[in-house]
Formats: sequence, structure tokens, C-alpha cells
Amino acid sequence: MDLNKYSNSILPYIPFFYVIWSDDLLSASEIEVVKTAIKEDDSLNNEDKKQLGAWLDKSNPPQNEEIKQWQQLITNSGVTLIESEAFPLEAFARKVANFYCNSCSSNELLKQIELNLGIQPNHYNHLFNVEVIQQPFSDFYNGAEIDAILNKPFLKKINTFRTFLKQDTFNWNIETNKEKAREKVLSQVKLLAANGWGALAYPKAYGGEDNMECYASIFEHLMFIDGSLAIKFGVQFGLFGGSIHNLGSKRHHDQYLKATGETNLLGCFAMTETGHGSNVRGIKTTATYIHNEKALVIHTPGKNDNKEYIGNALDSKMASVFAQLIVNGKNRGVHAILVPLRNDKHEVLEGITVKDNGYKLGLNGVDNGKIWFNQVKVPVANLLDKYGRIDSDGNYESEIKNPNKRFFTMLGTLVGGRICVAKGALAGSKMALTVAIKHALQRRQFNDSLKVQEDLLLDYPTHQLRLIPKVATSYVYHVVLQKAMKEYAQNTSNDKRKIETQVAGLKACITWFATETIQECREACGGKGYLLENRIGDLKNDTDIFTTFEGDNTVLLQLAAKGVLSDFKSELNAGGFVSVLKLLRDRFSDKLATINPAYSNKTDKDHLYNPKFHLHAMDYRLRRLTDTAAMRIRGYIKKGVPSYQAFLKVQTHLLEVGKAYSEVLSIKWYYEFITDLPEGKYKNLLLQVGALHSLSIIRKDAVWYLEQGYLSSTKSKAIRQRVERLSTELRPHAHALVEGFGIPEHLVTAPIAN
Repeated sequence: MDLNKYSNSILPYIPFFYVIWSDDLLSASEIEVVKTAIKEDDSLNNEDKKQLGAWLDKSNPPQNEEIKQWQQLITNSGVTLIESEAFPLEAFARKVANFYCNSCSSNELLKQIELNLGIQPNHYNHLFNVEVIQQPFSDFYNGAEIDAILNKPFLKKINTFRTFLKQDTFNWNIETNKEKAREKVLSQVKLLAANGWGALAYPKAYGGEDNMECYASIFEHLMFIDGSLAIKFGVQFGLFGGSIHNLGSKRHHDQYLKATGETNLLGCFAMTETGHGSNVRGIKTTATYIHNEKALVIHTPGKNDNKEYIGNALDSKMASVFAQLIVNGKNRGVHAILVPLRNDKHEVLEGITVKDNGYKLGLNGVDNGKIWFNQVKVPVANLLDKYGRIDSDGNYESEIKNPNKRFFTMLGTLVGGRICVAKGALAGSKMALTVAIKHALQRRQFNDSLKVQEDLLLDYPTHQLRLIPKVATSYVYHVVLQKAMKEYAQNTSNDKRKIETQVAGLKACITWFATETIQECREACGGKGYLLENRIGDLKNDTDIFTTFEGDNTVLLQLAAKGVLSDFKSELNAGGFVSVLKLLRDRFSDKLATINPAYSNKTDKDHLYNPKFHLHAMDYRLRRLTDTAAMRIRGYIKKGVPSYQAFLKVQTHLLEVGKAYSEVLSIKWYYEFITDLPEGKYKNLLLQVGALHSLSIIRKDAVWYLEQGYLSSTKSKAIRQRVERLSTELRPHAHALVEGFGIPEHLVTAPIAN
């Protein structure tokens, strides 16, 4: 073999060209990628560039004899191909070249070729007659370091909790009997309480640490053990205890909060009714004040007015009951009242009926039940009266005079529960993705008949595309929910409308994402995913209800959309005519910018991976949807259609507004988080993750963008290709990414993940 025909600078390119021509990878756009790299490579002289350029001519490809010489050159080097390298082909090519000239350093331009052509080891390792080390994943990134970045504020506390969970009582096992499941879950909740974990969000005076953010992370970790445990924990300490903490006064705190945190007082949160579901304002249970007895009479007036699906109903001694407060014959709206349910012998008290909801699709370790009240008297002191009270003369008083504002203020204090539900759903996604990814890094299936060994599932582009974008989205939502809980916990004002709007949309989008993701993971694991022992079945069943409780998702998206429209209206009203003119001018200039062919056809990597493009694209969609929804509603009202009916006519449009709002908020908060990170490889990794999530969202809404002229068909196609390529780029790091979820190893009990 005549090596003198190849210069030292050309040698590192030879493995690339061998792969290119052996697998016929080159399309017109790919040729341009390689040509650009060659043009920018200062290590090549003009003769080298001319030679490499000639090898890119598809009309006059290299002769078979030339390609055989390339193969012989590679084989004679005796170099080992290590699939888990960050850039395996570039590293392999460099080692081949160094065998002959010992002067080749890392070449960033070759890395760009490998990256932009999406060349994976499983595409070419069979072509080389060399030893192949098939490590299933790269160790370039460390999962523990990613976990530390994501959970930095409370990492020490979280790690302490992870160690605490190593006790045998938290071991996961298959339990299909609800009574036994409930018994186990209750004992786990009591153990958590005895060690101070339940009271974390309460003030220090009542055994807590005033740390709602850390409490939410603890809740998330309990989902890794058992969904029933997380929900039972959330009902006892978050909903029941949270209602006392957030809606009660100091005397309620002194009397009940410490006992609640220690589970000496078990309670439930009785808001939802059979007949009124999401319509809390329309609930029918009444609490009528009797002045001469200083008592409230709690009553279920009709057949479908009972409290429904109440967690902890069978174990509770007391309920936080939401009812219409009637004072002096006037309805003062929905308030919460503490109502004892059972005596010290755990016997149900007179006037109260509790029935078990029975077996459910999931969460059978939670004792959900129905509750009826028949003229049940409780002291007026049991009214949780932070926002509305009855004075000594029997008159109702409140600092919040507007009943609508008072109602939403009361509900706004309970937004933390909605964030926890979203975190729980996301935890289910993380666990399912961890199982599915780890399975795909072990399970082999099919080959090209040239190899004895079959390919790993995760080496198939289709498998990468079904799982890795969902890993990316899980990262985005993790950051977003951390931010949401911080905003909620640190908001000391009574007005929580903004965070309520934000969380309403996020809860809907994230719980729907969880349902979709867990199903995808189940299918990605084949029949193994259907076995209970591998956890995905329980995750699927347990989280399915998350799309419904703490607010039905369809209702919540409308709530988010109405919040967006209220802000839109306030902005216009504040600015008057000038604001309208500005809106029209901005809308017109935005439209011109996006239909500019230079923008709508721009497909280079730097543009498509740029956070500014992602933010602009999603924000443009939100603004257009908000604008057109407002104009449609205004048009109907101008025609005499009542405002309620006008909203109904654009209901599906409003859902898109709510979804778009949540998508913008998510990516905005995520990129803000990344901006504050120190420069380095982990920041770069998380930028890649953000790009994959963002492009996946834009791709999902491609029809709308195409209709608006925001994207050309060429750009839409390029985005689809980039989603595929990013999934491939992140494939070597999939193991590190799921390790970065921070799920303790002892809780990943699925056999297929070990």
C-alpha cells in the first residue's frame, strides 16, 4: 500500500470518507457540511483540499480500488474503535492517523462533520476490520454532578432523605390487596412524620422548617417508592395541614398543626363533590351559622352533594370541609371548616356517613372515600378564618370585600398542592424513562447479518426519537417546577393570581406529558414493560388520575388562558389608544419579519439551536393566539352574544392559548436557569437538552407555524432533522441524563433496569 499518496493532514479524513462512501451517507446538504469543514480546516493545504473535494463528487466517486486502500490503511493501524467516546469516529480517525504520522491532534471540524451528519457507531462499526469496544454509554458526563446542578439549593437535605429511604419499610413490592396496601402506606406516612419529614413546610414553632420548596422535593421522591405513599403524604401534610396553615389563624395553628405534622391528628381535605367536580364555587355543602349556639351546622343538602374521592377519608379523625358559609341568611361564599369525623375509638360520629370508593385504576394504597354530613354541629371556632370570620355579634367580616377576590385568594393559597401534583407526575415520567433507557442500553435486537452481536435498542434512531426528547422535556419541567415552587413559597402577598395562572397551565401540560411519556416507555420496553415487577404499569395507573385531580386539565388550561387574556386586556386598558396602536404596529412588524424568506428559510445549526429562536417562535405563537382569541371574543360580544357564550365559542382556541402560554413560560424559565450556570461542559449539555425540547415543541406545532408563514417547508423539514440529530447526539449520554434525575439506586427496583 502506497501511503505516500496521502498527506498527514488527509489521513484523519480517510475513515470519514470510507464510512461516507461505504454507507452512501451523502445527500446534497451533507456534501455542503463536509465541504464547509474542509474549507475552514487550516491544517489542510490547497492540494489537500482539492483532493478531498474531488472525493465528494457524486458524479465521479472514488474508485473501488481507492476505497479498498482506505480499508487496508484502517485495518493495518490495529486501532480500537471505542463506541462510548464523545466523538467516536473523530477519536478513531485521529488514532488511525497517529499510527502513521504521530502528529494528529483533536480536530473540531471533523467533530462537526460527525455531529452534523449524525454518524453513529452502529452505522459503521461493521465496516472496520478492527476491535470494537461496545460500551453502551459514555462516561463523559457524571449523573451525580448533573443531579447536584439541578437540586443545588437543597441537595444536602435531599441526600439525607435519600439515605433515610434505604429502610426496608420503603422497599417496593407488588401488593394487589387494597387493605394491605393502605396499612403499609399509613405506617410509612407515620414513620416519615416521626422523623420530621411531613412537617417540613410548617413554621419552626410547629416542628417544621418553613421550607415548602424542600417539602415538594420530598414529595417527588416518594413517587419513586409508591404513588400511593406520595398522595397519602400530600393529603395529610400538604392538603389537610396546608389548609390549616394557610387558611387558619394562629389559634388553629397552635391547636392542630403540630399534631398534624406528627400524624397524631390524621385529616382529610373535603373539597370536591360528586355533582360539582372542578366547580368549587358551585359546591352545595352548607355551613350555616347559629348565633345563639356559636356553632356552624354542616349539611349535605342533596343526593349528589356529598364529598367525593376524598383521600385519607377512612383513616381521618378530622376533615377540612369546604362549604358555602351562610351567616344571617346570606351566603358569604366558600370557606373551610374543621369538622371532626371520628372519636378516639375511630368510630364515625353521629350525622356523618363515610363510604369507601373501593378499588381504583391505581393508588389503591390511598383510602379514598365519599362523605355525607347530616346537620353536623361544630363550634364556630372551627371556621378557618384567615380571610373571613364571624365576630362576637354574629356578623361576617373580611378584609377582602370583593367575594370573587376573596374566593380566589383562598384557593390561591393552595396552589402548592397543584405544583406537587405536577412534580409527582414528572417523577413518574423520570422513573419510567430511567427504566426504559437502562433497559434499552442492555437489550439487543436484530442485526444486519454481518455481525454476530445484535444492536442495542437505544442504537436505533427510532428508539432514540421516542425516548430522548422526553428525557430532555423532563429536564426542562424539573427546572420549571423548582422555579414555580420558589415563586409560590416566596410570594408573601395575598394576591397569588399570577402564580395561580402559571401553575394551572404547567400542571395541565406536565401531567399530560407524564401520561404520554409513561405509555411510550411501556411500549419501548415491549412485553417486559407490561410486567408489574418492572414498575411502569403501576406508574401508568397511579399517575393517570393526576390529569384530573387538583384541577381537571382542560379546565386548568382555560383558567391559564383567561389569566393571559386578563393581562392582555389590562395592558390595553392601561395604554388606551396608544397601546392599541403599539399592538397593531408590533403585530404588523412581527408578521413582516417572520414571512421574510431570509428568516423563514434559515436552517443553519447555529440558528436552529439558538435559544433566541426558540423563545421567539414560541412567544410569537402565544401572542398570535392570544390576539386572535381576544378579537374573536370581542367580535361575538359586539354581536350581542353573552360573554360566557362567547368564551364557549372559542373554548378550543383558549386551550391552545393556555398550552402556548405554558410552553413559553417553561422555556423562558429554563433558559434563565442555564444562563446563571458557569461555563463548561454541563452548561453545554443542558443547552443541548433545551434545544431538543424546544425544537420538539416547535415541530409538534409545525402545521400552525406553516399556516402562519413563520416557517417554510424547508425550515420545518430542517427542524425535524435536527430533532433526530440531537437525539442521536445525546444518545451516548442518555445513561448520565437519567442518572441525573437523582433517583436513588436502591429505588430503581425494576429487574430490566438492573
